[in-house]
Amino acid sequence: MERFTDTNTLLKLGIILALLVLSAFFSGSETALTAASRARIHAKAKEGNRRASLVARLLESRERLIGALLLGNNLVNILASALTTALMLELFGGAGVIYATIIMTVMVLIFAEVLPKTYAITRPDSAAMAVARPVNIVVKIFAPIVRVVQILVNGVLRLFGVRSDAISWTAADEIRGAIDLGHSEGNVEKSERDRILGVLTIVDLTVEDVMIHRKNLVMVDAGLPPADLVKQVLNSGHTRIPMWRDDKDNVVGILHAKDMLKAFSKAAGQVEKLDFKKIVRKPWFVPETTSVVTQLRAFQQERQHFALAVDEYGALMGVVTLEDILEEIVGEINDEFDHLIEGVQPQKDGSVIANGDVPVRDLNRARDWHLPDEDAVTIAGLVIHESQTIPAVGRVFSFHGYRFEILGRKRNQITSVKVSKMFDKNGGA
Repeated sequence: MERFTDTNTLLKLGIILALLVLSAFFSGSETALTAASRARIHAKAKEGNRRASLVARLLESRERLIGALLLGNNLVNILASALTTALMLELFGGAGVIYATIIMTVMVLIFAEVLPKTYAITRPDSAAMAVARPVNIVVKIFAPIVRVVQILVNGVLRLFGVRSDAISWTAADEIRGAIDLGHSEGNVEKSERDRILGVLTIVDLTVEDVMIHRKNLVMVDAGLPPADLVKQVLNSGHTRIPMWRDDKDNVVGILHAKDMLKAFSKAAGQVEKLDFKKIVRKPWFVPETTSVVTQLRAFQQERQHFALAVDEYGALMGVVTLEDILEEIVGEINDEFDHLIEGVQPQKDGSVIANGDVPVRDLNRARDWHLPDEDAVTIAGLVIHESQTIPAVGRVFSFHGYRFEILGRKRNQITSVKVSKMFDKNGGA
C-alpha cells in the first residue's frame, strides 16, 4: 500500500490526470470548432462578439487549426501513456504493461475522447467560443511544427495525385445540402425549399429552360379581319400575344390587350375602325441561350415583361416572360386563366400522365421528383435522350429510378407519357 501513497507515485498520478484533462480539452476543442456553424459564428461576429470573431479567424485556416489540435492531443496522450506504463512497471513489474494498456485505453476512450466530444457536439457554437482563446494560443505555439507537418503531408498527397487545396464544395452546395436535409427531416416545408433552391439554381438556367415553347404559343395572324383578331385575343386569356404575317417565324408585333381595348374605346366600339398596325408594339427578340439572370436584368432595364426567344438561325423558338423567370424563384404564379399543372394528370397509383412538352423542371417541382434536366428540357426530350430513339406507343423504359410508358405519339413527336416512381422490394423509393 505504501507504494501507492509514495510522494513520487502521487506526483506521477497527478501528472497523468492533468495530461488526460489536456487530452479531453484538445478532443473537445477539435469537435466543437469543426462542428460549429460558420454562418452563425459569422453572424455573432458581426454583432460584435469578440470570441466569435476569434473562432471565425481560427476557422479561416482549418489545416493549421486541426494540425495544432491533433499535435497537442497526440503529445499529451503519448506522454500520459508512457508515464502510466513506467509507473505500472515500477508497481507491478512485467505485468504492469498489461495494466497500463487497459487503464489508459479506458481512461482515454471515455474521459478524453467520448465524453468531451459528446459534450462539444451537443453545443458546438458555445463550446467553440469558450475554447477559442486557449486554442488560439496553442495554434500560435505549434505553428512552426504544424507548418512543417503540412508541407510533408501535402508532399505525400501530391505523390498520389491529390491536391489538398482543391475545392470540391461551394457555398451554394452547402446550402443545397442543408435545405434538402432539413426538408427530409420535416423542418423545412417543400414550398420554402423550392424557393430557396430556385434562387440558387437560377444562375445555371438559360432562356431555353424557362421559355414557353413555340408549339404552345398563342399567336394571331395579322392578316385576319379586325373582328376575328379581337375575338381571338379575348378568347386567349393572355395579355400579350405575338402577331405574325405570312409565316409564324415572321412576327411583326406584340399585341397588348390593354392597347387593343383603349383603341376599341376610342373607336366607339366599332371594330372595323381598329388599325392594328398602330396598336401593336415592337417585338423584342433575344437568343434562347441568354442566361436567365441576364434576361431578368434586361427586363428590369427595358421595363418590359415579354420577349421572343430565337435560335442561332433566327427562327422563333418560344416566348419568355418576367413571370416565367419569377416562377423559378417563388413557384407557380397562377391566375384565373391558369391550370395548376398544365398538361399533367395525376393518377391514383401515384403516377402521372404528362404531355410530352411538359418541362422536366415543372414536373419535378410539382411532384417533388428528381428527374434529370441537364440534357433535356421536356419529358419527351428526356425519353428520347435516354433511349436514343423515338419510341413507339406502348414502349416502356426505366431509368434514374422512374418508369416511362409511351402513351401517345404523333409523327416524330411523343405526345403523352405515363411517368411513375419506381420502388424497391422493401417499399422504398
